[in-house]
Amino acid sequence: MLVKRSVADESAMEHLGREVASELGSGAVLGLVGGLGAGKTHFSKGLAAGMGFEGPVTSPTFSLVHEYRGGKLPVFHFDFYRLDSADALLGIGWDEFLDEGGVVIAEWADLYPDLLPEDTRWLHFEVKPDGSRGVEEAALP
Repeated sequence: MLVKRSVADESAMEHLGREVASELGSGAVLGLVGGLGAGKTHFSKGLAAGMGFEGPVTSPTFSLVHEYRGGKLPVFHFDFYRLDSADALLGIGWDEFLDEGGVVIAEWADLYPDLLPEDTRWLHFEVKPDGSRGVEEAALP
C-alpha cells in the first residue's frame, strides 16, 4: 500500500503506477490530486501497463476519458480539469464506467469529489523544490 513516497523522475513515477496496479481489483477507483506537471499522467501510464495494457497512454485532457483494454481489467482514465460541471461528467457516462468493473483513474478528482465512491483511494501529487515529485495516499481534505 502506498503511504508516502518521493519519486525522482518520470520512469520512477511509472514504476510506482505499476506497483499500485498490483494491488487493484475490479471496481477500484483512484482519485488523483495535484497541479500541472506533478506526475499524475506518468503514474497512470505505469498503472495501465501494470494492468497489462500494452498501448500508448496519454492524458485525456481534451477527450475527457481514455479506455485501455486488453489487460487483466479495463482501465478508464478520466481528466476532470476541463469539465465545467458535475452534470458534464455524468453526461459522458461516469456512472456506467464505475459499474463496468474495471479500474477507474480520475485526474483532478478533487474538482468533483462527491461523484467518487466512498472507497476511492486518494493520491496526492506534488512537485518538490528539488524537482522530484511527492506522492501521498491520504483522504481528501
